[in-house]
Amino acid sequence: MSILSAFVANLPRPPPASNRESINVFKVLRSMTAMQWLFFASGWIAWTVDAIDFFSVSLSNHRLSEYFDKPLKTITTSITLTLLFRPVGAIIFGLLSDRYGRKWPLIADLLVCGVLSLGTAFVKTFSQFLAVRSLFGIAMGGIWGLSASLALENMPVAARGLFSGLLQQGYAVGYLIAAVLNLTEVAKHDDWRILFYFAAAVSAAAALFRLVLPESAYFVERREAEKASGATVSSGQKSKIFLREAGRALRLHWVRCIFAVVLMTCFNFFSHGSQDIYPSYMQDSKNLSSHQSTLATIVGNCGAIAGGSIAGYVSQFLGRRLTMIVMCIWTCAFIPLWLLPNSFGGLAAGAFFVQFGVQGAWGVVPVYLAELSPVAFRAVWPGVAYQLGNMVSSASAQIEATAGSNIRQANGDPDYGRVGAILICVIAGAIIICCLVGAEQHGSHFEKGKAAFEDGGGRDEIEELKDDAISPRAHGSDLEKDGAEKLGQSLHRESASTTTDDKRSVSTYA
Repeated sequence: MSILSAFVANLPRPPPASNRESINVFKVLRSMTAMQWLFFASGWIAWTVDAIDFFSVSLSNHRLSEYFDKPLKTITTSITLTLLFRPVGAIIFGLLSDRYGRKWPLIADLLVCGVLSLGTAFVKTFSQFLAVRSLFGIAMGGIWGLSASLALENMPVAARGLFSGLLQQGYAVGYLIAAVLNLTEVAKHDDWRILFYFAAAVSAAAALFRLVLPESAYFVERREAEKASGATVSSGQKSKIFLREAGRALRLHWVRCIFAVVLMTCFNFFSHGSQDIYPSYMQDSKNLSSHQSTLATIVGNCGAIAGGSIAGYVSQFLGRRLTMIVMCIWTCAFIPLWLLPNSFGGLAAGAFFVQFGVQGAWGVVPVYLAELSPVAFRAVWPGVAYQLGNMVSSASAQIEATAGSNIRQANGDPDYGRVGAILICVIAGAIIICCLVGAEQHGSHFEKGKAAFEDGGGRDEIEELKDDAISPRAHGSDLEKDGAEKLGQSLHRESASTTTDDKRSVSTYA
């Protein structure tokens, strides 16, 4: 009976009315400083660049199949390997970011992505192609965690839902840009390499943009507070503290870690199941031309951008889990429109509404994971959970390609659509179950937590910094004050209990 009561008490509900007083989108946007916009833009561009390169392979499946003289299901091995190696990058770059700051690890990661994108265009054999895409998976694995932590920790609390959706849809925008380029320049010159040349160039541009911006306000404040306290800690000592606090955070939150990996496994099957094989579904199952397939992809990504942005904002007053559940139900409701029509118009409409739902649910993910995360490890914890989910779901494209080639339509063509529809609906149900049993920390002030290189960071200690404890207006250190507090935020503010080292944490994160 107590278990049932606990389950009922944990069912998703809208947050308290006090948490919904300051979500007027126009007030939120007017409250933001130029530096907040620039930090968000840097994270968004990095994530968009990431998507351009990743989806360049999906859009080039048929050309790559001809170039390497391999069947489609063999070509999709590269997608599997890219996803498989992404957790390695999430660990490496996430730990570097939480230890040293958001700036230089992200710059390095973007430059490595650019080099490997360029390398993809110069491969001569399929083995070389697989090797380069595997290395790219490592570099790609670090981008999301670093981008999300940079963007969201500098946002007013009231703006985080909206900007979570906008940030995540950088992925859809990247897919859209790659699709348009595939439709125009690639089709014009019949050269798949153009996509990877472009991806390399924009990766370098994104790194340059991040270079001219300062360090994240959160890290500036923590370092200035450390100096003001008079404590002198060497870099080696900070690294020892970092490792100790990482262990504490893992001991405190290991159950939540498992939950996050399961949730992100479902989410990655959700998105990849509806995207990776979609161009082949249009061409091989519905007999559309390559041009029509790309147009349908563009229409679908317009739906994704709209869905992610709207759902992210709605989650600010509807709640994170409840919004994700609504978006999953929406997706399943439009599967018949995605599957049954044979005309371009009907299929494009189905793509729009299905991607509206899929990416609508995804739009809540960055802020949901950031709020659940140990406060000092907001780059590595969400990033690793995300990429471990990617690793588990890495074979989704191959599963669909193999099943679709074995399950035939009445005319003998591969039935990729039926396989995709079944996968999407099953995974939507799994996400709903996760949302029903999971926790939610709506409106958490994680930007007030100690950093990972400070004593107490692994225990989620919250420290209210006084005005004279940090440099005034250091790179936008007053962003929360001028943003969310100006809007009259009445969200919960918790302080840490430090009675024991490993068994007590901030009540919000318990």
